[in-house]
Amino acid sequence: MQATLQELGFHVCPQSDFEIPEAVEDGLTFVENALIKARHACRLTELPAIADDSGLEVDALLGAPGIYSSRYADGAGDQANNQKLLSELQGVEDRTARFVCVIVYMQYPEDPTPIICQGFWEGIIAKQEVGEHGFGYDPLFYVPEENCHSAELDPMLKKRISHRAKALVELQQQLKF
Repeated sequence: MQATLQELGFHVCPQSDFEIPEAVEDGLTFVENALIKARHACRLTELPAIADDSGLEVDALLGAPGIYSSRYADGAGDQANNQKLLSELQGVEDRTARFVCVIVYMQYPEDPTPIICQGFWEGIIAKQEVGEHGFGYDPLFYVPEENCHSAELDPMLKKRISHRAKALVELQQQLKF
């Protein structure tokens, strides 16, 4: 994010630089949670803020795990999340899915027109984990265009084609004002 936005004259500081608590993500959508996090950061730092929320949507599970992706197996971690997902999809033929990323830019806490950008990365949930790169659902996320799992991709390629990359490109375009 820093490298991309630096081209536009922005200096990006992580929230950890400000020693402020994490926002309570109690929204029902990726958009709501990204807005909550950006507003929280703006309010506590008195600076513009960029926040994102992302996760995995599986069509056969009506969008689950969705906003609960990181805590799908009750906070037990990536391996447990992957095992729960495989269990939920046992015997299911339609395994289409997508990673979703929503990035929000707010100038101040009560910004009436925040910039909201979205990125989607289409794929298929495999029947077994493959690959060593990445985290989360990457070992299960098969990318047809690359003929491999996300966890098998070169990290630099993933940074160019992922849902986050797509949302960030959109944000970069929106911020060219």
